[in-house]
Amino acid sequence: MADAIVNLALEQLVKITARRIVEEVRLVGGVKKEVKKLRSNLEAIQAVLLDAEERQIKGDRDVRRWLDQLKDTSYDMEDVLDEWNTEIMRLQVEGDPEDAPAPKQKVPSFFPCSCFGIKEVVLRRDIAGKIKELNKELDNIAKEKDAFNLKKMKSTKARKQVQTTPFVDVAEIRGRVSEKDFLVSKLLDERNEEQKDLPVISLIGMGGIGKTTLAQLAYNNDKVKSHFDTRVWVCVSDPFDEFRVAKAILEGLKCPTDNLGELESLLQCIHQSITGKKFLLVLDDVWSEDHNKWESFYLYLKNGSYGSKVLITTRSDRVALIMGSVDPIIMEKLSEDECWLVFTQFAFFGRPLKECKKLEKMGKEIVAKCDGLPLAAKTIGSLLRFKRPRDKWQQILDSEIWTLEEIEEGLFSPLMLSYNDLPFEIRQCFLYCAIFPKDHDIKKDHLIKLWMAQGYLGFDNDTEMEVIGQEYFDHLASRSFFQEFQKDDDGNIESCKMHDIVHDFAQFLSKNEYFTVEIHHDLVINTSNEKARHSMLTLNYGATLPISICSIKSLRTLLTDCEDSERSMYSLPDDVLPNLFGELTSLRALEISPKFGRSDLITAIPEEVKKLIHLKYLNLSGQDVEELPETFCELYNLQTLDISRCMRLKELPEGMGKLINLRHLMNYHTNSLSYMPKGIEKLTCLRTLSEFVSSSDGSNATLACLKDLKHLRGKLEIRGLQNVTNVSEVKRMQILSNKEHLFYLILTFNESAEATYFGYAREGERKIDDDELLLKALQPLPNLEKLDINGYRGSTFCSDWIMSLTGLRELLLGCCNNCMHLSPLGKLPSLESLRIYEMRVKKVVTGIESDGAFSSSTSVILFPKLKVLEFSSMSEWEEWDYGNTILPCLASLSINFCPKLRALPDALLQGAKKLQHLEISYSDLLEERYRKGTGEDWQKISHIPNINFNDSYLQGGPFPLR
Repeated sequence: MADAIVNLALEQLVKITARRIVEEVRLVGGVKKEVKKLRSNLEAIQAVLLDAEERQIKGDRDVRRWLDQLKDTSYDMEDVLDEWNTEIMRLQVEGDPEDAPAPKQKVPSFFPCSCFGIKEVVLRRDIAGKIKELNKELDNIAKEKDAFNLKKMKSTKARKQVQTTPFVDVAEIRGRVSEKDFLVSKLLDERNEEQKDLPVISLIGMGGIGKTTLAQLAYNNDKVKSHFDTRVWVCVSDPFDEFRVAKAILEGLKCPTDNLGELESLLQCIHQSITGKKFLLVLDDVWSEDHNKWESFYLYLKNGSYGSKVLITTRSDRVALIMGSVDPIIMEKLSEDECWLVFTQFAFFGRPLKECKKLEKMGKEIVAKCDGLPLAAKTIGSLLRFKRPRDKWQQILDSEIWTLEEIEEGLFSPLMLSYNDLPFEIRQCFLYCAIFPKDHDIKKDHLIKLWMAQGYLGFDNDTEMEVIGQEYFDHLASRSFFQEFQKDDDGNIESCKMHDIVHDFAQFLSKNEYFTVEIHHDLVINTSNEKARHSMLTLNYGATLPISICSIKSLRTLLTDCEDSERSMYSLPDDVLPNLFGELTSLRALEISPKFGRSDLITAIPEEVKKLIHLKYLNLSGQDVEELPETFCELYNLQTLDISRCMRLKELPEGMGKLINLRHLMNYHTNSLSYMPKGIEKLTCLRTLSEFVSSSDGSNATLACLKDLKHLRGKLEIRGLQNVTNVSEVKRMQILSNKEHLFYLILTFNESAEATYFGYAREGERKIDDDELLLKALQPLPNLEKLDINGYRGSTFCSDWIMSLTGLRELLLGCCNNCMHLSPLGKLPSLESLRIYEMRVKKVVTGIESDGAFSSSTSVILFPKLKVLEFSSMSEWEEWDYGNTILPCLASLSINFCPKLRALPDALLQGAKKLQHLEISYSDLLEERYRKGTGEDWQKISHIPNINFNDSYLQGGPFPLR
């Protein structure tokens, strides 16, 4: 929508002209006047934009055409302003060119001509000319608006409007109880023993009626889970792409698809994979009425065992008939009472009962307008949850939007009411989600970084844009624009999806600005839409990035979703990337990365990358690049660089310090990277630095460079600590003491020590005392929650700062070959998980033995909150000294690859009352001793509910903590 684009351009203009660097940026002559006029025009247009947006929704085609013209001009304006700002940054970073000849003729410029050569002056004159041309266009647009008699309406700023109330995450739906029970019974029904064909059950109903939700409830029903050997869920949508659907089925069956490039081979693999299995296949949102497409699938699916079922959801009874569905379930609209229950779940969430009673009559009138559609009730309820006064509810009830013919489908009316209530900044964030295909798993952090790249979260580097993005995401979630949330162990949202109707609505509002395409082999992109701004391409088996994409020069986002294996890709032709970098110069976000693993699609980055001057987000993760060219460091606007899993990357450009706007350098699993270049300490905006590699070469960045990166947050791994020689400097600099938002720290002292999982490390020249002194010097703030220490050669962990980590929840110790006494760690009050691998010791002490201070009956509580304890690859470990100790919360114990360990401590097995899961693998002596029924000490462990030996459960089953 145009209002958000205009506001972005105006905000950027204000930012640039407000920068107080008069000596370096001088607006002389007519240019200063042009900039003032540009701002005046934008502000005049901005004042009437809300009325114009409403007029176009009501069907005013002239206003719609005017808004489209305004939007295009605003995009061009943003490009010019960004170009101008980039020049300012370049001057700040590189300084005045040495011995630059003064120009012989006088030309208009933003900058003192004496500071630049001819090239610089011409460039600045070009920007000035572009601003004058934009003003001419904006003049015409501003004059034309007067003919529409648009009213001035004041918009609100998001930062004042975002509310922090948590969103309502509803697992169950109200109503539909009888339909759910009936559907479950049909899935479990096997009474018709004569039936030979594979049954197809269908849920039929209009969009937003709750088909997918009902199917999910049945799919996740405990009886259904235990009834079928395997279950697969596939979102089909439109068009019905047989290749994608077949591949999705195989992925659901946990079958590799790397070498399967033809539909027939995929179907054959499905046929073999379901042999003898009772399966449930859900095909969600089927549209295609092509019988032939379904028939080929059906023939191969009939190889499953008796009792297998296919469940489809569709809006069309004809589709159900074509797919051979018998006795379909027709989903009717909710009754008013059921719709009211859905509505109140959201609208009355957290309200006092007295207030709910006052709003009940008006609420029921609004629910009547939802026409029995649960998605409509949920959406409008989420909107009204934030409307306290009665008059705000009355405005929603009386809105014209309920009756507008332009609003397609009944569901778009409540969505439009909720959308119009969003601040303009958040509207743009919502519309951006149209770039993803339907049913796409949207990663929250990924989405926020993409919003940031488009300028939706502001332009000020001193602002925590990531925090603003989190607020915007939560705001959209609270309004029910997102659903199906996936959360981490701490309850934080990691990903979500959009309902297909909500996705349709976003596409409806953004018209042709966003498009997604699946690429098969030599498919050519349709380049007729010159106004497309954002695109996501899915590269399937054998496909490569099409050169035709380079002709859509207006693109600001290009995301590619590649196959997971390098065997699935062809390398790009040599001319594709130079052309892409040379033509798509408006790009703000570029992503060429596989979902997981690695790809050989890109093996080299050409120097032409410097032409992407607007680029703020670049994801090359998983590619086979060995180096980045020095011209890469001319991307002064870059905010996010993801080079994770670039396993062959040997070095970063020496000029990395020029990337002064870089906020996220994601470089985990770049094992070939042996040092960080000097100048990295200049990247003071960094919030994310996955790995810092310390080098022994003085010409590279030293550990002290971390001191200035005070904004680092989340997770940081420091590798190459074996190269640190000046421990006193590290201690003096206190390099980690100013990082209050760092919660996860990984310290790798000797990388050769973890080069192999089962073998022994080669001892280096470094002294044991050096590691102990360095560990003490690397003191972080006490709010650390997770800590990994690898390759440490000290004999003790009794560092004062480790004992001060009162909030530490997880600790991993790897290849710490000289440590055997773990008892001091037992004093950590919050530790919940302790994992230890590859320690070359014969004895491990976790407890405190009885001595003069304790009687034989005295027990000591250590590790008061420890739930998970794991030992792996301790090939010399023979004895576990547990002492007279209690681990009151221990729930899971794992012993893997410990072949010489003779026994588990009796005191542990008797005292750990909450122990629920015991896992032993590749530990022959233990397996013999505790073998079920025949082992001499089986009775000592038989009370544990879940016991697993070598990936086989002797009793019980998987435990949630594992």
